[in-house]
Amino acid sequence: MEALLYIAAAVCAYLVAGINPAIEISKRIYHKDIRTCGSGNPGFTNFKRTFGNKWAWWVLLFDLCKGAIVTAVFAYLFTAFIGNYQFGAAYTGLFALLGHAYPIWYKFQGGKGFLVYMSVIWFIDWHTGLIALTIMLVLLALTKYMSLSTVVAMLSCPITLVVRQAPVSVVLLCTASVLYIALRHKENFKRLAKGTESKFSLKGKTVHS
Repeated sequence: MEALLYIAAAVCAYLVAGINPAIEISKRIYHKDIRTCGSGNPGFTNFKRTFGNKWAWWVLLFDLCKGAIVTAVFAYLFTAFIGNYQFGAAYTGLFALLGHAYPIWYKFQGGKGFLVYMSVIWFIDWHTGLIALTIMLVLLALTKYMSLSTVVAMLSCPITLVVRQAPVSVVLLCTASVLYIALRHKENFKRLAKGTESKFSLKGKTVHS
């Protein structure tokens, strides 16, 4: 039974999180593929930069919800059958992240995964999620760089989990996830170093530096 639960969590998280609203909406509403626009990343920031606010917040909401729903379901099942809620959330979240990044639905070309994992971390430990969200919002307000704000916020998660004495397995799964997110942002950091990274604005499209 435990083996089936592990398999079901991995497969379901991968497939559900692989559904990408930025790709779907860009194709169905704007008749373009977001992966050919702007930075090429099929995520909220590039979608907003390319198409503006009208549908961008739906992209954000769906990315958050897909990670939250699949993680909540399997965290509950892990609790019921194995008795390990935090591990279930962290394990499911890792596969949700991989599904978003390498979706079978779109020839394995997906997004960077920040929004998906931001929803996941709240189920692993809501205190850690709150701290990460606060860090992201403060940095975003100060720097206007979404990439820098999100990566720093994610990197704080395993540190907070250690402080909160989370199980080692949970910390390791979270560390692997956030380091992967950081790696997916390497092009953003190259642009930051060159001073060519775009800045984020709540109003309208993203402001370029």
